[in-house]
Amino acid sequence: MDEPTTRGPNDRPVEAVDRHNGSVIVHLAGELDLYNAPTVRETLLTLAAEQPDRLVVDLAEVEFIDSTALGVLVEARGKLARRGAFLLAAPGLETHRALQVSGLDQHLSVHETVGAALAAPLP
Repeated sequence: MDEPTTRGPNDRPVEAVDRHNGSVIVHLAGELDLYNAPTVRETLLTLAAEQPDRLVVDLAEVEFIDSTALGVLVEARGKLARRGAFLLAAPGLETHRALQVSGLDQHLSVHETVGAALAAPLP
């Protein structure tokens, strides 16, 4: 007998993509890891290729992020002509801890909310 199909935390890491006055906001959710990093990577690189005024990654609904997914964030930032236009928003406790432990919080622009990221002056 087949097991019922259930959705896991990794099934849909890209919850939504919004556009606002030349900015693109990517809402990520669940656990970002080796298994769904390709989906996140494809989305972020496609959007970075558009060279938006700013690319905001909303991490509010992310429960866990591993080194593979952190690497995807760094790669996407590198694809923007203006690297300062890549901003992270609303990381939860675990995600913020991963950014701190990896040292990426010193290299990526991290903001408390999406609104703060959209309003932040760009270097």
